[in-house]
Amino acid sequence: MIEVMEEVKEKLKEVGKDGFKKKILITELTPRDGIQCKLATRVRTDDLLPLCAKLDDIGYYAVEVWGGATFDAALRYLKEDPWERLRRIKEVMPKTKLQMLFRGQNIVGYKPKSDKTVKKFVEKAIENGITVFRVFDSLNDNRNIEVAVQAIKEFGGEVHAEISYTRSPVHTYEKWMEYAKELADMEPDWISFKDATGILQPLEIYKIIKGIKEVTEGKIPVLLHNHDMSGMATMNHIMAVLAGIDMLDTVLSPLAFGASHPATETVVAALQDTPFDTGLDLAMIAEAAEETKKIKKKYKKYETEYAGVNAQVLIHKIPGGMISNMVAQLIEANAIDRIDEVLEEVPNVEKDLGYPPLLTPSSQIVGVQAVLNVLSGERYKTITKEVRDYVEGKYGRPPGPISKELAEKILGPGKEPNFDIRASELADQEEWDKAVEELRALLNREPNDEEILLYILFPLQAKEYLTLRESGELVPEPVDAVEPTEVADGNVLGAAAPVEFDVVYHGDKYKVKIEGVSISDENEPRKYYVRVDGKLEEVQLTPYKEAIVSGQGGTTTTTSGEGGLPKASEPGDVVAPMPGKVAKILVEEGQEVEQGQTVAMVEAMKMENEIHAPISGVVEKIFAKVGDQVNPDEVILRIKEK
Repeated sequence: MIEVMEEVKEKLKEVGKDGFKKKILITELTPRDGIQCKLATRVRTDDLLPLCAKLDDIGYYAVEVWGGATFDAALRYLKEDPWERLRRIKEVMPKTKLQMLFRGQNIVGYKPKSDKTVKKFVEKAIENGITVFRVFDSLNDNRNIEVAVQAIKEFGGEVHAEISYTRSPVHTYEKWMEYAKELADMEPDWISFKDATGILQPLEIYKIIKGIKEVTEGKIPVLLHNHDMSGMATMNHIMAVLAGIDMLDTVLSPLAFGASHPATETVVAALQDTPFDTGLDLAMIAEAAEETKKIKKKYKKYETEYAGVNAQVLIHKIPGGMISNMVAQLIEANAIDRIDEVLEEVPNVEKDLGYPPLLTPSSQIVGVQAVLNVLSGERYKTITKEVRDYVEGKYGRPPGPISKELAEKILGPGKEPNFDIRASELADQEEWDKAVEELRALLNREPNDEEILLYILFPLQAKEYLTLRESGELVPEPVDAVEPTEVADGNVLGAAAPVEFDVVYHGDKYKVKIEGVSISDENEPRKYYVRVDGKLEEVQLTPYKEAIVSGQGGTTTTTSGEGGLPKASEPGDVVAPMPGKVAKILVEEGQEVEQGQTVAMVEAMKMENEIHAPISGVVEKIFAKVGDQVNPDEVILRIKEK
């Protein structure tokens, strides 16, 4: 790196010369990546609109408002239509380019989709207000972004093609330049260099950005997207500026740094009155930051200890969101004490899968398999469907070689993976027509294109959302903060009442967590939101004496678990290896099955896990149905030995 340091010295001399000037552009990420990194993407549209209205006047190059986890969270928790969210934001931001994160052939989901679906999504996104598309493939298999890039150009959008950074034996400087040349051949409007984990180092980013500029002959502007988990991102921003970067991504200070990005105010102030001045008004940015503070306060319960700066990321390379997912899963499985084992296992799985960068969906593929390896006590005893699909080439070509042992376990003895086929060709080519047919039956009418896209991308969540919407029964996840208050007789309980606990009822133990409580209305029963063994229930009460507890939810009362799934007790009981939601039941009652046969699929951490028959026999009883939340000790179905 000595030569890089010498180059930086020369660059500083050049910057100091009279007449040198280069305005750095800023893309604001707060309404999407900021709330995703810090508040689990749980912010409702109504609470985002005042912020978006203020951002529209500042003069950013673009503002990111959509993509990533916004679809999943909107359907799963907020009970909102993501398309309507986009339209409402566009109404209050007429002057600014709206940007979305686009996962290449995966779009905004976790699996590659057909070319038809990709094209239709791009068309509808532009129609509803998106201009800028940040397009990437989590493996850097750029065959997986070609169709999206072509479609964006065809429908009049702007292409920002991304390179996803990681560290591994196969990711060299030469590799980054190879990727840059591949992207340049697609003639995007911008090339984005993206470190989703936050492990880039200052001198390294200088060399890479300078190199990209050189191999593309300066014909394509370059931007930096750098998360801050290691705490080095702001330094990287300055070094990237000296290397010739054209634009930087930032987040307003209340939701900046750590798992997020450098603060907009910090970067703008650092470049102010220099040849790289952004031209943005710090006073106007401060007003937008005040709106962001209001959002952060309201949704404070979604902040986690894993969203701050953590230099351990330089060792395990696991982004904050991925750690949060794994922690949640281990808590549900009563195995949080094994988090260190999981963190140690992640690099092993990453190596076995050819060193994929740890961002969606590859981060989930690696993370879920690492959790399963630890919980099962045996590596690859249970293999997720996504890992099988990955090894079979359904996600694309990994950066490095796949473990021979793992490949043979999935493909068969002596067989090797074939990654010559483009991932979209292995996707379901009939997915659009199937979705139309299933939605007709569900909605009893013709579905529109937006509904079809939701259903293809998130079938479980979309089915639940659309069913509830059609029946007028949508109930969003509660978010209102609850403060301590006095009970009727004047005694203050404060935080004395439990909000998360185990309860024993008729000999069965249930894990209970109080998630929230509605605002008091003397004319209506009060709604309490209680999670029992992972299942969120709404309980309506007319209380006569009440204590409201501060913390992550509200108060009191639980359901008993009656009518739930039976606890596992027999050799033929089929259970999930971790808490999740039943995605598919693949057998029928009375059907003969063989030991090891896949009989169900359970979605956990956004991945589908194959559930196998523990014995050979006949399916005696199916207890669970698609959409049910299940825990590892609950019976999905029971097999009777012949």
